[in-house]
Amino acid sequence: MKKLVLETTAPFQGLPELVAYDEGLFEKEGLRIEWADREVGVQKTTELDVTSPQGVNPFTSHGRLFEQGKADMYNACEWGNYCRVQETGIKSRQLGRRAIVAYSAIVVAPDSPVYTPQQLANRTIGVPFYFGTHYIVLHLLDGFLPRDMIQLCRAPNGSRYRLASLLRGEVEATSLTEPHVTLAEKKGCRILCSALFHGTEVGSERVDAETYAAFNRAVREAVRRINANKRAYLHYFIDHHGKDDPEVAALRVDDLRESRLVVCEPAPIPLDEMQRTFDWLKSWGMLDATASPFDLVNLDLQALAHAER
Repeated sequence: MKKLVLETTAPFQGLPELVAYDEGLFEKEGLRIEWADREVGVQKTTELDVTSPQGVNPFTSHGRLFEQGKADMYNACEWGNYCRVQETGIKSRQLGRRAIVAYSAIVVAPDSPVYTPQQLANRTIGVPFYFGTHYIVLHLLDGFLPRDMIQLCRAPNGSRYRLASLLRGEVEATSLTEPHVTLAEKKGCRILCSALFHGTEVGSERVDAETYAAFNRAVREAVRRINANKRAYLHYFIDHHGKDDPEVAALRVDDLRESRLVVCEPAPIPLDEMQRTFDWLKSWGMLDATASPFDLVNLDLQALAHAER
């Protein structure tokens, strides 16, 4: 039985891994999974004066324990992982796309005068820099606003904290994931726009192709089970957050939308999409120290691990 230490994950970004763990699918593949809690000691405040990812540590949560040698692998949004791998101190590389395709929405408070994305011009939008809910805001609003009218500030990772910041009036809009999009709607907040986004797995040199292939076999079976009965797995979103949040605990499975739960088989990052993602990040002033996206992905390991698909 090979031990694999993963950074902790939430259902919106790692439901198949959680299901594979709970239902013994990793063990069937000869993997003993341990979890390293990446959230211990992470700051959860909104900083209105931090308006750009420039100078912000990309390892404030995802990859933090990994970079300290305390985890073998983590998953996060694909955009952020390109940036993290550029800054790695332990030769990490992306290994392929994770199974869940995360859902996110830009929301405003119930009393907001904003009704369309275009009306967010020059309004403060709280995002967690280097997380998927940062980049998805840029993608969504780029079609509605000139880039210089998209005004961001640093808000905490963890949708519950950003929703609280929104309702306190610290920011005028923010991006959320489930189950907090549902909770926000119950509180009267309005969704302005929403989208799905990919994430990737990042591994250390300790993760070889055989290990990653076994990991993906377990995840693929979890994906099959989830897609066969999504409703049966929606409780994960409530259980995970509800244990220390009474408002989430009060949600029912019927409150959640199955359409917001999207999973697919883990797969290699397509080369054309890899290049477009890389070019888009550069257009926003990121990845200046890297000449090619191929420097940020272990293409050989990715190909070997996914060869059995």
